[in-house]
Amino acid sequence: MPFFQEAPRLGNQLDEDALLREYLSRRLPAGMLSGVHEELRQLGELGGGALYAFQQADRLNEPRLVSFDPWGRRVDRIELTPLWREAAALSARHGLVAEAYERRYGEWSRVLQMAKVYLVDASLDVYSCPLAMTDGAARTLLDLGPAHLVDRAVPRLTSRDPERMWTSGQWMTERTGGSDVGLTETVARRDGGAWRLWGTKWFTSATTAEVALTLARPEGAPAGGRGLALFYLELRDEAGRPNGVALNRLKDKLGTRKVPTAELSLEGAVAEPVAGLSDGVRHMASMLNVTRTWNAVGAVAGMRRAVALARDYARRRVAFGAPLLAKPLHAETLAALEAELEAGFLLAFRAVELLGHREAGAASEAGRALFRLLTSVVKLTTGKQAVAVASEALECFGGAGYVEDTGLPRLLRDAQVLPIWEGTTNVLSLEALRALAEPGAGAAYAAEVRGALATARDPSLRPAVEAAARALDRLGPWLAPAPGRPPREAPARACALTAGRTLALALLCAHAQWCLDQGLGPRAGAAARRFARQGVDLTGDADAEDARLLAEG
Repeated sequence: MPFFQEAPRLGNQLDEDALLREYLSRRLPAGMLSGVHEELRQLGELGGGALYAFQQADRLNEPRLVSFDPWGRRVDRIELTPLWREAAALSARHGLVAEAYERRYGEWSRVLQMAKVYLVDASLDVYSCPLAMTDGAARTLLDLGPAHLVDRAVPRLTSRDPERMWTSGQWMTERTGGSDVGLTETVARRDGGAWRLWGTKWFTSATTAEVALTLARPEGAPAGGRGLALFYLELRDEAGRPNGVALNRLKDKLGTRKVPTAELSLEGAVAEPVAGLSDGVRHMASMLNVTRTWNAVGAVAGMRRAVALARDYARRRVAFGAPLLAKPLHAETLAALEAELEAGFLLAFRAVELLGHREAGAASEAGRALFRLLTSVVKLTTGKQAVAVASEALECFGGAGYVEDTGLPRLLRDAQVLPIWEGTTNVLSLEALRALAEPGAGAAYAAEVRGALATARDPSLRPAVEAAARALDRLGPWLAPAPGRPPREAPARACALTAGRTLALALLCAHAQWCLDQGLGPRAGAAARRFARQGVDLTGDADAEDARLLAEG
């Protein structure tokens, strides 16, 4: 009888995720979990069932740009994939944006929102991209926008009605470069009582949205980031015609191929300033705080999917007389992946908590300083983890991990964007340095790590606790830069990654102690010890001359 390998399967993504259930039980206020448990179970069933099957069936579909109608009229319409159309409706119905703004559960509403996202994100072909930007736009308008824009846009951006909900783009990247937005060439010109925008955006990931927030330089404004303004525009007028936005082409990308990323031209698009006619880069901070948090949650959702498939496959795949899961070396590999996932999850959701506290006015001064630092540190740490975990997980499938019709290569291709979107690792490392220059940020971080480690009393956790404490000591000069002396740039990346991994380990230790106290077993402690052994302190000794020689070749 011929042998056929069984495909990996997924079950209910809530029921099969012990860490998620533990975390929600531990962190949510008493009574809250029982009120939301049924919806979370429903989303968990969709994430591992119907949506996952839909995703596999929809694998070959990609968005398509229709530039002209049959009679030659310019329409610039993007036809989305069937799964993305379903994702739009599901996201509205389950409030994947709205939950954060309805504030049903006060400062814990963000945790509920992101738990929902985490359960379905890996089956929605990166629909989290427009959702993140929509969430960020709503936050930005509420923080900075004039009342008439808030009244017009925010109820639609945060709607639960699929027919009414809008999505938003975030258009920053131009041909002159992505991270150095001070080089933006888009110009805003007065036209009577309106502003019109002229320029090219080289990489825009939400071009099917109804609205966008974008940077432009008002005519006559000075060069650099201070001379830019943040503008709000709607992509179509009341008759459905393009509002001076011409879609030149869709990008041919390595991954996130279901996301209709476009290169577009602004040809007199009518727009409105959101918060004055300068400091546009600074005004983007509200949006980036949100989108970077989404990026971190997307990273851990992707890790979770890769590990879940690899683990199930290891139970089904028989080689050399036994299932892969029974092979000690393969079990070691899966354990390493699980440790990275659990550390990344707790790190990402700590940022989610801080965002929720901040929005609800419940954050302390130290909490606000910590959040400003962690938006960069958490995003860059989880982005790097996601790529490494996806790559190793594909190897767990052997050749099947390299074959497109299994759906597995997509895990790695989609993960690769996570360290790039919303700021590369180097850019965010430098932002972390700037955050540390603000009073109290370094002290807040150190207190956060020490506070988590202080709860880990069980002797079995001592190796992990000591590893985190040593790493924190090594970070001392980075956390408390000398007054008046600019911090060294070269070690910033290693220090930022060390800061992320150190806090992740501390959170793992605290969670492991809680699990022991609750009689939930030693799994979390094993994850903490394993993560500690995989490396936390990455600082080393940076040598600028060696770096120059190697970089120059």
